[in-house]
Formats: sequence, structure tokens, C-alpha cells
Amino acid sequence: MVEMEEKGSHATRKKGGLLTMPFIFANEFCEKLAVVGVEANMITYLTTQLHMPLTKAANTLTTISGTASLTPLLGAFVADAYVGRFWTITIASIIYQIGMIGLTVSAALPQLRPPPCNHDRVCEEADGGQLAFMYVSLLLGALGSGGIRPCVVSFGAEQFDENDEKQTTKTWNYFNWYYFVMGASVLVAITVLVYIQDNVGWGLGLGIPAIAMFLSVIVFVIGFPLYRNMEPAGSPFTRLIQVAVAAYKKRKLSMVSDPIMLYQNDELDGPISMGGKLLHTKHMKFLDKAAIMMEEDNLKAPNLWRTSTVHRVEELKCVMRMGPIWGSGILLITAYAQQGTFSLQQAKTMDRHLTKSFEIPAGSMSVFTVVTVLATIALYDRLFIPVARKFTGLDRGITFLHRMGIGFVISVFATLVAGFVEMKRKKAAFAHGLIDHPHDVIPISVFWLVPQYALHGMAEAFMSIGQLEFFYDQAPESMRSTAAALFWTSTSAGNYASTLLVSLVHKFSAGPNGSNWLPDNNLNKGKLEHFYWFITLLQVVNLIYYIFCAKMYTFKPIQVVKKEGAEHGEKWSLLIKSGPENLGALRQLSK
Repeated sequence: MVEMEEKGSHATRKKGGLLTMPFIFANEFCEKLAVVGVEANMITYLTTQLHMPLTKAANTLTTISGTASLTPLLGAFVADAYVGRFWTITIASIIYQIGMIGLTVSAALPQLRPPPCNHDRVCEEADGGQLAFMYVSLLLGALGSGGIRPCVVSFGAEQFDENDEKQTTKTWNYFNWYYFVMGASVLVAITVLVYIQDNVGWGLGLGIPAIAMFLSVIVFVIGFPLYRNMEPAGSPFTRLIQVAVAAYKKRKLSMVSDPIMLYQNDELDGPISMGGKLLHTKHMKFLDKAAIMMEEDNLKAPNLWRTSTVHRVEELKCVMRMGPIWGSGILLITAYAQQGTFSLQQAKTMDRHLTKSFEIPAGSMSVFTVVTVLATIALYDRLFIPVARKFTGLDRGITFLHRMGIGFVISVFATLVAGFVEMKRKKAAFAHGLIDHPHDVIPISVFWLVPQYALHGMAEAFMSIGQLEFFYDQAPESMRSTAAALFWTSTSAGNYASTLLVSLVHKFSAGPNGSNWLPDNNLNKGKLEHFYWFITLLQVVNLIYYIFCAKMYTFKPIQVVKKEGAEHGEKWSLLIKSGPENLGALRQLSK
């Protein structure tokens, strides 16, 4: 059930809509400010404050980032199955707040860090206790973000009534707004917060986002009376497992000749089919056996571990069809992850002066990525969509699959360019005799890194928002928090893949004379360009895989029934729609 209205003595006000956006976006802004305020410059903190070797620090960072992107599965499960999105976001924000406080304390107290390096640059690495305190704080943050990330995006989207003709384009526009707000938050983090961390102190640099997170919880809770709240419809994972078990139990049965003979129960499926009933598809017929009716089955109160409805079978098919598209996004995140590790290390060796007295912090270089993301979103929303709409007839201009494909292509060029820039950086180091001096600044402008940062930002604006739209649109209506979690788990998998790839390349590229593509202490003696080109090759293969998956993909078909009203003789109209304009079709029924 969706809580739709708030009744007063004189009028009834519809809940949701644009009025709720400031409260929801405030929470997202502060959560992202806290996350990026930590991640953007964390490799600097690990290497300069905790004295970790570069490779270990890079892997620690991507592993924590991967974990933070994996926990949304847990948050989505709790929201969809038990407490709903509002309470999941609220509780998760409090947990995140505790983690941020712990991290701030870790940075502020000297006893929680190793002593500074001596004059001979001999550094003592952080001990087990110091690392443990920091890891616990980071993991609490990862757990908290797991409840915020998947729920905020779907909670915000459901504030727009899909059956209200006045909100025809609001749902898919929301994803652009959501990502724009998130980008604006990132922009503040990688400029203001990184500058404070590098030039004022880590305690204050981490304390500011902790305070912002506290304020966001207050603002979000204040908006409670305005929200449309979707009641939890039971564990989606349980339903998916029930279908798989029922199909396995009936695996030896012959398939029915006509799909209309498969079991359907509108009363049973009502709470989980708010946006329309999923129709039978011809793919993955082995799962259809779960809906074959047998004489011994009690169809009024069925044992769902033995007999499933067509709608529930199609829920599992939806999730399985999304799997290959989900997997294709992993390598893009793997490529993007290098901005916070090796690209940042490149920046630290280059001339970062804007003026004689002001130097750009290395951790702030990703500002060029974020600015490109924001500019691309604005141009896409205001210029590209109106033009594309005239040719395609689609409200959103192009399908989310096309949008994702464009992002993949741009990402290939981003890593290709990064390899050539690294060659130029090393050539400058060699020309000035700095190959053996990793801590000296090479007289080459850091702005040579701007193209790779900007291309990654452009790729993200296309790929990430397209992926969010894809998961939200193609997921069963009762599993949209879970679908949003899939977006973050692809980020998680990409970060883990980066950790694995860096470890393998570091191991197998090691030479007998100590040479390595990815050396621990002197990037000038490495072959980082080869690593970038290897990622480029992997992305080309991945692009071919994605094109194949996109061509083979079957959009979910839905059936919506609309009652015409007494003046029409209680007639019912039926719409069956498949494709990325499902939501638009649903809205047309309300007219």
C-alpha cells in the first residue's frame, strides 16, 4: 500500500511531489559529502599519516569502497522486506554518523596515528590497534551508507505519482536531479574539504562532514509528514528463492501447451504488483514449471515453495535478465577507481601551481571529473533530450541502454588517453633527471591530467544515470530498493576487481631487478601506461559484450487495467506495454 493522502478538516492534500525533494536531497548531499570527503583524499591520509606503502594503501581504499558499495544489498533487503525506506534511511544515517565520529577522533588524536617520519624519511607504519580503530570506523560508515544509498534514490523516485499526468516526466527527470545533487556534493568535498585536510588538519577536514551528516538526519526526519511511503511487501529474496525451489521440484513435469494455463492469483499478487501485473514471457521456460498447477495443490492458499504465480516467476526472470547488463558495468568502475589511486599519485608528482602562492591539492584534481559530470547532465537534460525526442519520440530522448552504451565508449577513450599522458609525464621526469626522485615535483603541468578526468566524468554522466534508470524501470515494482542496490553492488564489484587487478599486475609484472609496472615507492620507474592500456583492452572486450547483451535484452511486459467508471458502463480498458516507456504508458492510463 502507498500512503497517498493526509486528511485535514477542510481539504485533502496529496503527499509526495516536488515539495519533498529538499528533505531527501539534503540527506543525499550530506551522505555523499561525508563519503567523498573521506575517499577523495584518503590515499594521502593512508600514505602520509599512517605510512602505508602505495600498493597496500590503494588496495585498502578500493576494498573499503567495495564494501561500502556491497552493503546496499543488506539495506535494500531490510527496506523492502521489513521496515520500509524511510526508517531504513533514518537508522542507517545514525549508524553512519557514529562511524564518522570515530574517523574524526582517529584523525584528531595523535595516539591513534604513528609518529611522524624522522629527518631521514624513515617512517613507522601504523600498528594493529591504530589500524583496527580506523577500519571499524570506516566499516560503520560502509554499513550506514548501505542503508542510505539504495533507499534514497528509490524513495525519491516514488514521491512522484506515476498515474498523475502532471508528473509525466518527473520520475526519469528525478534521476538527473539526483545525480546532479550528488555531483554538487562531491564538488564541495573535493575542493573545500580536501583543501582543509591538506592545509588545516585532518581532524577538522573529517569533522565538517560529520556535522553535516548530523544535520541531514534532522532535516530528513522533519520531512516525514510530507512523504509518500511504500509499505514493505515482504522479503523479495524469499520470493525469488521460492520460485527457484518450486521450479526445481517440478523440473520433471512437461511444460503446458498454453501459458494461459499457468497459475495466476491477482489477490495474492496484489501487494507486490502496484504498478501493474507482470505478464508471461517466453524466455527461461524452465522457470515456468514453478507455475504449473497440479491436482494436489491448494490454489486458494498455495504453498509458495511448491507453486508460484506467473507474476512471481516473472519477477525472478526480470532479475536474471538484468544480470548480464549489471555485470557489464563492473569494468567501467574498475577504470574509474584509478582516479582515486594512481591518477592521484600522478598528480602529486606534477606541477600543481595555479599561481605562485596557490597550489591545487592532488586530491582535488577529481574536481574536473565532477564539473564535467554536472555540465554533461545539464546539457543532456536541456539540449540533448529535446533534440533526440524529435527523432525518437521517447520522453527521455534515448533509451537507457543507448545512454549506457555511450558511456562505455567514452570510458574506453578515457583510459587510452591516460596511458599517453603517463608516457609524457615520465618523459619529463627523465628529461629533468628526476626518475630516481619520486618525491620531487616534475616540471610538467598537472593540467595534462584534465582530459582523462573529464572523459571519466562524461562517461559517468551517461553510464551511471542510464544504469540507475535501467534498474529502476526494469525491476519489479516491489523490489526497487533492491534494484537500486544492484547499482551500488556493480560499484562494489568494480572496486574489488580493481583491488584484484592491481594485486595481480603488481605480482606478475615484477622483474628480477626490482622493476614493476606498479612499484610501491617510485611511480617514475614503473610502467603505469601499460596498466592503463591493459584496462583499455579489457574495456573494449567489455563493450562488445555489452552490445551483445543489449541487443538480446527483453524488456519486461506489464499489464495494467483501468476502470472507466459508471458513466461508461463499468468498462475496463487494458494496456500491455513492453520497453523503456512502461512508466509513460502507465501514466497515460490515468488521463
